[in-house]
Amino acid sequence: MRITLIAGARPNFMKIAPIVHAIKNAQKNGENINYRLVHTGQHYDKKMSGDFFEQLEIPEPDVNLACGGGTQAQQTANIMIGFEKELLKNPAELVLVVGDVTSTMACAITAQKLNTKVAHVEGGIRSHDWTMPEEINRLVTDAITNYFFTTSKLANNNLIQSGVLKEQIFFVGNTMIDTLLKQRPRFRKPPIWDQLDLRDKEYIVMTLHRPSNVDEEEKLKDLINEIIKHSNGLPLIFPVHPRTAKILKSLGINHPHLYLIEPLGYLEFNYLTERSKAVVTDSGGITEETTVMGVPCITLRENTERPETVTQGTNELIGTNPKAIQPAFEKLFSGNWKKGSALELWDGQTATRIVDHILKIYN
Repeated sequence: MRITLIAGARPNFMKIAPIVHAIKNAQKNGENINYRLVHTGQHYDKKMSGDFFEQLEIPEPDVNLACGGGTQAQQTANIMIGFEKELLKNPAELVLVVGDVTSTMACAITAQKLNTKVAHVEGGIRSHDWTMPEEINRLVTDAITNYFFTTSKLANNNLIQSGVLKEQIFFVGNTMIDTLLKQRPRFRKPPIWDQLDLRDKEYIVMTLHRPSNVDEEEKLKDLINEIIKHSNGLPLIFPVHPRTAKILKSLGINHPHLYLIEPLGYLEFNYLTERSKAVVTDSGGITEETTVMGVPCITLRENTERPETVTQGTNELIGTNPKAIQPAFEKLFSGNWKKGSALELWDGQTATRIVDHILKIYN
């Protein structure tokens, strides 16, 4: 059988990589399964080079549809047009989408209209916040998915409550964690480590990218200033998008302990994360990684589609009010931050389970 794997942004490839490895292992065991890796080109990322795929130990995509730019509607339409041509030229028995980017939704719709079944890795995740484009992508994708590969039993319940049949749902774990555990021994120092003579647990990593945090300039300024004020003088390492860097510069935010650096590769960023005192973020994926690595995580969001990182992991959701930062840091520096616990099936074997289920379905 032939599977088409869809990725539209850098984090998608981290979720796809272990599935590629699992398919290759199945091939070695004599299974009749092949894949084609399609990059929609939704996000242009200058770090999406050969080195990136080498780090993940996967081949470069078979095709890049180059559908970046434009409004949400334009991008959705461009991806659907591009992927329709791709799927007609290279038919598949199953289209596998991951995560919740626009490519996930657009390729799922296109596949179903060409009578091709769809599998959704990370199906059932919900923030219940319809102002997030990702939530719309999740809802639409799951409404037309045939097979759901879920990261938690809560995701299973979300799907069942929406009318999905239990036999369509497969609780398998988290492929993002497959990649993390596989690559953890290969994490490597970024240049900033030696430049600043950083030491374990004596600095904080920051990432902010959501419009609700970075587009409102005064709010961003207040957030950064509160983080600086309550970080006990520890270095704040902020791999920052160039657009956000320009906003920070225009706001005149400059502090001797705040270090704005270029975005890092996967191995370098996680080297920093694993050794940090804590991470301050508004990312969903990072909350999963910090949970597995046992690193305190302070999330500047009002809601999360990964509540298990809060209820079982090391993540605390504090909202976007700058005044919430002080009590969070006081808790961190008092040594009272929760330790978290291992999450069920987040064990590095998720992709193998996914491929095993697919083989059973199609044999």
